[in-house]
Amino acid sequence: MLQSLALRDFVIVDHLELDFGSGFSVLTGETGAGKSILLDALALALGERADTSQIREGCQRAEISAIFQVEEYLQEEIAAWLHEADFPLEDDHRIVIKRSMDHSGRSKAYINGGAASLNQLRELGDRLVDIHGQHAHQLLLKTGAQRELLDRHANLYDQAAKVAQAYQLMNATSKQLQQAEAAGADLQREQERLQWQLDELNEIAPQAHEWGEIQTSHARLANAAKIIQGIELAIDHLSDAENSIESQLNRVQHTIDDLVKHDANLNEINESLSNAQIQIDEAIHGLNRYRQKMDLDPDRLAELEARMQVLHTAARKYKVNPDQLPDLWISSQEKLAAFTAAQDIESLRQKLKIQESDFLKLAKDLSTRRQQAAIELGQAVSDAMQRLAMSGGQLQVLVSPTEASRYGIDQIEFLIAAHSGSTPKPLAKVASGGELARISLAISVITSKASFTPTLIFDEVDSGIGGAVAQTVGELLRQLGGSHQILCVTHLAQVAAQGDHHFKVSKQPLDGKTHSDVKSLGRQERIEEIARMLGGTTITDTTRRHARELLGQT
Repeated sequence: MLQSLALRDFVIVDHLELDFGSGFSVLTGETGAGKSILLDALALALGERADTSQIREGCQRAEISAIFQVEEYLQEEIAAWLHEADFPLEDDHRIVIKRSMDHSGRSKAYINGGAASLNQLRELGDRLVDIHGQHAHQLLLKTGAQRELLDRHANLYDQAAKVAQAYQLMNATSKQLQQAEAAGADLQREQERLQWQLDELNEIAPQAHEWGEIQTSHARLANAAKIIQGIELAIDHLSDAENSIESQLNRVQHTIDDLVKHDANLNEINESLSNAQIQIDEAIHGLNRYRQKMDLDPDRLAELEARMQVLHTAARKYKVNPDQLPDLWISSQEKLAAFTAAQDIESLRQKLKIQESDFLKLAKDLSTRRQQAAIELGQAVSDAMQRLAMSGGQLQVLVSPTEASRYGIDQIEFLIAAHSGSTPKPLAKVASGGELARISLAISVITSKASFTPTLIFDEVDSGIGGAVAQTVGELLRQLGGSHQILCVTHLAQVAAQGDHHFKVSKQPLDGKTHSDVKSLGRQERIEEIARMLGGTTITDTTRRHARELLGQT
């Protein structure tokens, strides 16, 4: 469980320390207040790549600290992972993760005081936190995502990994056998030619995507002076010039601020100007970051030109495009290995036969487990759909046979009947945007119940719904909070009212800069915030009464 999160000089947060409890916590605030900043900070602590743009303007470094209390059922697994990775194990089963970054791009990470790599942060983070993004319903239309959801619900990741490994071994042996059998009488001559070609390619060592990256870098360095001049001109127009766009916009906003005192109808325009100012600030920061990374390096330019010449010469020699050299290198290695093994074709055939048998055994076992899980998942989601204004609707998880692949011998497809009496059809063909959002949320909640990850984060997954459905969504998340720690960024009052804990994210100007702050709300403060979410900028006695009614239902 996430116990606390501390930020210093991160984006528009100067200093912030938050304590989290168990159950269902909601984060609310006006658009642009910075609700996602907390999730971005947590993601950074759990291994996301650092970006110097996330350092607060005028500061040298940003720091993030997250403290987790490991649940009892995870203590043995986490302790084993920490021991294997050579990190200290705290007596109270706490995990302290710290991450910092500076303007030079250097990033440091620590787990319980020991230096950690980004990969180690990600491995540990996968065991502690699961994030459901606001675009999850779009991924739901892909069959690959549907298969992953089913495997996740049934905890079949280990079995699926074994199937994938068995398939890769079988496929590699099959390729070797095919190439060996096709070699025929020209085996020796072709083997010698391949060895000579491979020796040369080994010396060149062409890398995947290298040609495109070299071309891009070469074009950038060759035109660096022109690019830097253009960026500096843009920054000057936006912020540095005496009558810059930023200064003009500030004057306009100050004027409207004064007028709002006389006519509240200008609030919406004032908000639009504020958002425009944020967008311009982000553009200025982006241009400054790009300018800092841009440099004039003639040595690097010469190095790139020399490498381009080597790759171009080799490509012309082997009659391929330069970006095809990595594939040629790999295929040459595979063919040579096959020719070497061709002297014992019968041994390869026996090896493939054994591997095929192993794969089918594992794949059939996985298929059986998937079919059982499909029935359970379909029924559970169908039940949840009844509560989400889809009366009579049902989800059918179809597990049908398909050609063997690294994913097994199954094709997984979600079929939906949105209304009673309708025939289930593929999800993408029958679900509207609103229905898809509700179905996605139902699936996320149902599959998360079986998750062993203690902390689940839902980032505005309730977009596209409202009214009574929003009330039900809040109830579902609150129920899920009985077995997991739930953090939910939401814009719906009905969802926010269901939270066990409520945090409000706000922004305000300070010393000429915009700052973001987060506050844990008491009951009266929650009434005001939920009333704001219901009624917008104008809060009336009616919206307060409605807010009290919503909170009274929790």
